[in-house]
Amino acid sequence: MNRYRLLLLFCLMTGFQVASQAQGQGAPAAKAPMTNDVKIKSALSAAPAGIAKDAAVMAPGAAAGAPMVELKKGTNGWTCLPDDPATPASDPMCMDKIAMDWAGALMGHTNPKITAMGIGYMLAGGSTADNDDPFAKQPKAGKQWLMEPPHLMIFGTKIDPAVYSNAPNTTRPWVMWKGTPYEHLMVPVK
Repeated sequence: MNRYRLLLLFCLMTGFQVASQAQGQGAPAAKAPMTNDVKIKSALSAAPAGIAKDAAVMAPGAAAGAPMVELKKGTNGWTCLPDDPATPASDPMCMDKIAMDWAGALMGHTNPKITAMGIGYMLAGGSTADNDDPFAKQPKAGKQWLMEPPHLMIFGTKIDPAVYSNAPNTTRPWVMWKGTPYEHLMVPVK
């Protein structure tokens, strides 16, 4: 459960990188509270149906710092999280065990110790403050939140810089957090 809590904190603090600019800057507008049924539906929308149907769904506890709450048991090794209310976009995600380990390292500010490829889905897209800084909570002065298209994320693989740029782009894969221990490939799917 600690790994899931770290992933949620990661999501709430940084969000994922984005590919095109959103309207406005600074703190996102508040989103309406979600019921558990809405949270489950949101979380499962992050992945293809074949993965989502047997995935676990975890959500934040009622109070800040409270343990994660399991809203749906899973049987396939995937964990889905609902939309993060702290970001301007709808950004549920679903990750396999390797990707969850990567997210735990990010939250713990430790180097990931990934020995195999991991995958995460964000089929609703997402938003983040900075494509270069994994710990940014807000856009830099004069910058806007960036919006990423529906995508999958690939972790734990060597990325060829001659093929993949770190410039966010909705039409082709790009590298997020290039040059950091958290570097990974963002692959648009639409």
